[in-house]
Amino acid sequence: MILPAAGDTRLLAHGIGGREDLPIPFSYALLGAVIVLVVSFLAVGLLWRTPRLDGARAGRPLPPPVQTVLDSPALRTALRLLGLAATAYVAVAAVFGPDVAANPVPGVVYVLFWVGLVPLSLLFGPVWRLVNPLRTLHLLLARVLRTAPEQGLLPYPAWLGYWPAAVGLLAFAWLELVAPDNTTVPVLRTFFLVYAGFNLLAAAVFGSRWFDRGDGFEVYSTLVGRLSPLGRRADGRFVLRAPLQGLDTVPVAPGVVATVCVVLGTTAFDGLSNAPSWVRFVQSGVLGQVSAGTFGLLGCVAAFAAAYLVAALLSGRLSDGGRRSLPRLFAHSVVPIAVGYVVAHYFSLLLFEGQRTLMLLSDPLVNGANVFGTAERGVDFTLASPATIAVVQVVAVVSGHVIGVVSAHDRAVRLFPRRQAVRGQLPLLLLMVGYTLTGLTLLFAA
Repeated sequence: MILPAAGDTRLLAHGIGGREDLPIPFSYALLGAVIVLVVSFLAVGLLWRTPRLDGARAGRPLPPPVQTVLDSPALRTALRLLGLAATAYVAVAAVFGPDVAANPVPGVVYVLFWVGLVPLSLLFGPVWRLVNPLRTLHLLLARVLRTAPEQGLLPYPAWLGYWPAAVGLLAFAWLELVAPDNTTVPVLRTFFLVYAGFNLLAAAVFGSRWFDRGDGFEVYSTLVGRLSPLGRRADGRFVLRAPLQGLDTVPVAPGVVATVCVVLGTTAFDGLSNAPSWVRFVQSGVLGQVSAGTFGLLGCVAAFAAAYLVAALLSGRLSDGGRRSLPRLFAHSVVPIAVGYVVAHYFSLLLFEGQRTLMLLSDPLVNGANVFGTAERGVDFTLASPATIAVVQVVAVVSGHVIGVVSAHDRAVRLFPRRQAVRGQLPLLLLMVGYTLTGLTLLFAA
């Protein structure tokens, strides 16, 4: 993704690092990544003989005073008001600010919000649930009407699961990567008005439970937050836990596979769309730019989803397990892979374009204001060298796959006898090797 507006050329989403910036040849990086995955698979196959993950009951409880503060109504109200105030501040720029490059709205949406949500969720858990302005507006409306916010007109259908979230995330990805004029203020304003209106209407029908499964951004933050060291056990207590334990708590529900594959496929298309071969294809005029982008985006999501489903079904056949349920049962192992891709692609964007957006936020109406005192600052490009960024990208992708291998193995030895569990994971291992090679190639294609 590039963020251009009014003649302004900004950083690439997966930014400054490239093949030439790696401390070793790119082919060695690919080979090393595959070796790490295979060795990890062999190690857990030999040493991890019984299930060790029980995320619902795992973790070290935080001290009672900390528990009290984290669960206090005052803190939760403060976070809701913070989210509402921040949204209102950006809304002022979106409604009253001029549609020029200095307007902070595109940077807030694509950098601070979309990209910044990942590190915040990795550190603190599902933070968007706590600051989601749509939840707050729905809560205020319910209080005005004197109705219970969790109660809607209809119960949320179990079969619907996470499918609305998957569709919402795909729609935002299309806006980010394909839509014409996607960095203009009117386009962003229209998208979020429609998104907010739809989600508030759905919450009125199904109650606040809708946000848990239907709001794409909240579901995204919650899935990423499963890898956070801060979590909540089944008994309601806040705990510090290993990321693998949190990952074990990803619900086995309809649409969870689709949601994860949307994140994987759309991030892959972001890399593909910057590859010289794709740029030449679009410029050839065989398809219009929007049509090519739309088919490319949907094709990447479909390809990643098909590869995962085939691997999961083959795993069921090799392990003599029930094949139809396996894609959902192993969907949690794809979450760290998706997160690794996102970190790799957007690390430099957040690091550098994030600074620029913070500068622009001091002047939301582009009238010379300096609300936060940051308007006159410049972007510090010395925070990370291109070589450092390239290494972070490779480490993020490989680490996500290693965590995926371990989490899949633990789930397999829980479901099947050990020999069948190891044998049944071979298709998933091949899938992860393929994901790794594809991800790194697309990441450094430009």
